[in-house]
Amino acid sequence: MAPPGLSGRGPAPYNHGAVRAQREGTCPSQSWRLQGSAGEAYAPYNHGALRAQREGTCHSFMAPSGLSGTAPAPHNHGALRAQREGTCPSQSWRPRRSAGESICPLQSWRPERGGACEVKGGLPQYKRSRDREDGRLSLLARTAATSSRGLEAPNRDWTPLSFLGSGRAKHLLGHSRSRNYKAEFASCRLEAVPLEFGDYHPLKPITVTESKTKKVSRKGSTSSTSSSSSSSVVDPLSSVLDGTDPLSMFAATAEPAATDSSRKRRDRDENSIVGSDFEPWASKRGEILARYTTTEKLSINLFMGSEKGKAGTATSAMSEKVRTRLEELDDFEEGSQKELLNLTQQDYVNRIEELNQSLKDAWASDQKVKALKIVIQCSKLLSDTSVIQFYPSKFVLITDILDTFGKLVYERIFSMCVDNRSVLPDHFSPENVNDTAKETCLNWFFKIASIRELIPRFYVEASILKCNKFLSKMGISECLPRLTCMIRGIGDPLVSVYARAYLCRVGMEVAPHLKESLNKNFFDFLLTFKQIHGDTVQNQLVVQGVELPSYLPLYSPAMDWIFQCISYHAPEALLTEMMERCKKLGNNALLLNSVMSAFRAEFIATRSMDFIGMIKECDESGFPKHLLFRSLGLNLALADPPEGDRLQILNEAWKVITKLKNPQDYINCAEVWVEYTCKHFTKREVNTVLADVIKHMTPDRAFEDSYPQLQSIIKKVIAHFHDFSVLFSVEKFLPFLDMFQKESVRVEVCKCIMEVFIKHQQEPTKDPVILNALLHVCKTMHDSVNALTLEDEKRMLAYLINGFIKMVSFGRDFEQQLSFYVEARSMFCNLEPVLVQLIHSVNRLAMETRKVMKGNHSRKTAAFVRACVAYCFITIPSLVSIFTRLNLYLHSGQVALANQCLSQADAFFKAAISLIPEVPKMINIDGKMRLSESFLLEFLCNFFSTLLIVPDHPEHGVLFLVRELLNVIQDYTWEDNGDDKIRIYTCVLHLLSAMSQETYLYHIDKVDSNDSLYGGDSKFLAENNKLCETVMAQILEHLKTLAKDEALKRQSSLGLSFFNSILAHGDLRNNRLNQLSVNLWHLAQRHGCADTRTMVKTLEYIKRRSKQPDMGHLTELALRLPLQTRT
Repeated sequence: MAPPGLSGRGPAPYNHGAVRAQREGTCPSQSWRLQGSAGEAYAPYNHGALRAQREGTCHSFMAPSGLSGTAPAPHNHGALRAQREGTCPSQSWRPRRSAGESICPLQSWRPERGGACEVKGGLPQYKRSRDREDGRLSLLARTAATSSRGLEAPNRDWTPLSFLGSGRAKHLLGHSRSRNYKAEFASCRLEAVPLEFGDYHPLKPITVTESKTKKVSRKGSTSSTSSSSSSSVVDPLSSVLDGTDPLSMFAATAEPAATDSSRKRRDRDENSIVGSDFEPWASKRGEILARYTTTEKLSINLFMGSEKGKAGTATSAMSEKVRTRLEELDDFEEGSQKELLNLTQQDYVNRIEELNQSLKDAWASDQKVKALKIVIQCSKLLSDTSVIQFYPSKFVLITDILDTFGKLVYERIFSMCVDNRSVLPDHFSPENVNDTAKETCLNWFFKIASIRELIPRFYVEASILKCNKFLSKMGISECLPRLTCMIRGIGDPLVSVYARAYLCRVGMEVAPHLKESLNKNFFDFLLTFKQIHGDTVQNQLVVQGVELPSYLPLYSPAMDWIFQCISYHAPEALLTEMMERCKKLGNNALLLNSVMSAFRAEFIATRSMDFIGMIKECDESGFPKHLLFRSLGLNLALADPPEGDRLQILNEAWKVITKLKNPQDYINCAEVWVEYTCKHFTKREVNTVLADVIKHMTPDRAFEDSYPQLQSIIKKVIAHFHDFSVLFSVEKFLPFLDMFQKESVRVEVCKCIMEVFIKHQQEPTKDPVILNALLHVCKTMHDSVNALTLEDEKRMLAYLINGFIKMVSFGRDFEQQLSFYVEARSMFCNLEPVLVQLIHSVNRLAMETRKVMKGNHSRKTAAFVRACVAYCFITIPSLVSIFTRLNLYLHSGQVALANQCLSQADAFFKAAISLIPEVPKMINIDGKMRLSESFLLEFLCNFFSTLLIVPDHPEHGVLFLVRELLNVIQDYTWEDNGDDKIRIYTCVLHLLSAMSQETYLYHIDKVDSNDSLYGGDSKFLAENNKLCETVMAQILEHLKTLAKDEALKRQSSLGLSFFNSILAHGDLRNNRLNQLSVNLWHLAQRHGCADTRTMVKTLEYIKRRSKQPDMGHLTELALRLPLQTRT
């Protein structure tokens, strides 16, 4: 705006006469002294000052106050000598032609000089007419230059596209509406509604209660009454649902359809006696199979079934059926079998799985006897200890088949108890079971009792132990002691202990409250424990070439399970008694290990010194002591020992561990005790332990065979040391990391470290120890990226590195912060997300600098900000994703603009404009190829919002960035069947309309936008108007090309969109613009493609606006907008 008190001359954007004096010198104190004549006035925004500001020599964009003399005339060429001479001293070129021919490029709009506005890229060129218009010329430029009849309502022969002729677009004349943004904001504010305390509020917790009528009441947190009665506020969800909760209705209707079996299963789960604190057998199964393996050849006996096994049919007599089944059993007992020899472990496992599937198939085909034969055959395999190292895994595989068989039999009998008249209750008694089911159940027990061999008879009967519930209330409690006594007949101690383990497992599933049989199994085992060291077992080990230290661990899975079942919810006195009995036995290392593995960790931890004493007394030759210390360490990691004993416990344990010569035995123990050390001691003790590990694992590169244990040690250390300054001060921590020589393992360890850092580092850090160490860790992760690295892996690595970068802060030392970002850029150049994060971080650094200086940059901070901008400018081109580059150019340009770096901001915006032609048609989004035009449209809309406040460059034309962008948009190859280009042109019209306002909607502090520079000058508005004419011509031409049957719907949609733009931004008091809007309204409805509801709402909106002040002209417009039906 022109300063007040200026008489005789209107505001002109630039004062060229004052430039020469300004170009002769700059003043850091921001007081531009003009050395010219007194007649040369100071210009707040002249070309010389702008150039100085863009080059960073002056950091204030405010004109000095208090100047006397001639009032500032921003761009008054008529009063200057330069104008009389026909030259422009602000330009680098010196005209050599006559004064009449030489003009300033910024004077191209002057009609007396014949200036022309020319837009590249094939856009239509328009010459400026000599007619001077009063007021503002912008947005929708000129309407159709129609005849006098054209201003009237169109007749039925009127063609909506008649105004789209190529020659008539030049004569369109229109006005953009003057906007009062403050008043519009005030009118759009929602009316405040006072709420009393206790009233319903949508953010309060909502309680849904179901009543008999299936109605719900929504209650606030402080009110006991429903919202409908306590508040007048209507809940939109309640009104839509009419108070009915659809989920409750669905549950009510679906409940009868729920099957009885699923309901019983759910109830059984809820009423399960064994709690979640009891570790199930399934969790141990995988560990046993992985631990107990063999390379020796195995054998298996397969039953070769005869045709007699399939002879029984539904039509045969009952006696014949019984006779046939007995013959089948006799045939099996007489040895109709085939022995498979020389099987590998995997072949053996496959055969067992085939038998399991054969069992299911035989049962499904109603061949119950065949199924029983398979189970008997598999049970016999448990008496074979020819390959003794594999026995624990064999036990797991065979008992899976027994479990399947027991489940099938139970479900078979249970299904016989259910008929159409009655359903067996959840906790049924034998009285609820019908005679048929009882008879079938007894039949199964009689069949099993006829098995001649002890081991298969025991296992098969134990597998169907649960079926005793159908016969007698006391059936299970009577059967368990009998089965326990049966085990006494098994001579091999290894086979017998696993039989006891299976019985304990079945007993815990069906009757966990019957502890007597569990305890009896344990005490029976103690009586036979000495057999392990007897001659029979020793001779067997000699035959198989197995040493005692390798044989004894075979007992561990079975004994651990027995001890776990006994100790579950057992009183302290019972556990103490058991420990004392174990102590009295000689060579009790095996028992001691099982006790420490199965008993509660708290029980073990409180008696740690007692257990250490027992471990010292154990015989080293039978069961290695380091395994006992390992079991003790596992308990101490879960429960804390007495505080006074902690150091002594560590010393006693480490004396034994550090003497181990075998690296594998050593690392298995050290891995456990590292956690105990980290949990209860300081970094000094942890450093000692790590040093000892390095000492034992470095010779002969033993660490290469123990990467999993070393990884576990690292995880435990970083899990307890969340303060990374303490962690990296541990002297041996980084040397410990150096043992990870394998790249994949080293990267995994680095990822673990970074995950813990991101999770637990609460405050930003600048500790040089942490930064150097983590930079090394991140560099290791980054260098692992190659052409074969998966995108998910790259994304994870980038996430971890970005998390580290975000946590680095040097406070007010911004230069050191920028130096860190420079170093990080050189180290992480292969990960694009990291570069993006660095660019954002540097931009944020520039804005923090601006915040500290409160927008008034000093010479030093201005240079620093320009360094930040330069960092972004040279980093962005190295990115691959084109839309990432576009958005970063725009974002960085906005930051540069906010920091008053105008020339740098222009460079960013020009780079973004020059990049638009490189946007491909299709882009990859999450692995899928998609059209890019929608993403480009989103970017350009954001770009337009920024261009509103970007001031023009003095050496370029008016709105030079907008012109360049329009040329690029025109040259870009758009989809033939798409309308995104026209949508972009519509957004350009909105931009130009906003640029024509006296005061823009928003500004950047200390940056003068064009509203301040040009002051609403009519010549600037005329240039704005020419761009509008050019853009409108393109829109109208495109609408004309859509006059085809297949494109009529698109034409209607675009026409209505254009109408809405005119309605929002145009001054409809202008008759021609008013007529254009009417024509567009008819065009939108002409072929019945418009949505009637949308048209009705639009018309209602116009009528509402017509009632506002200064909007009365819309009443007449509403009368000229008829609603047409599709018919």
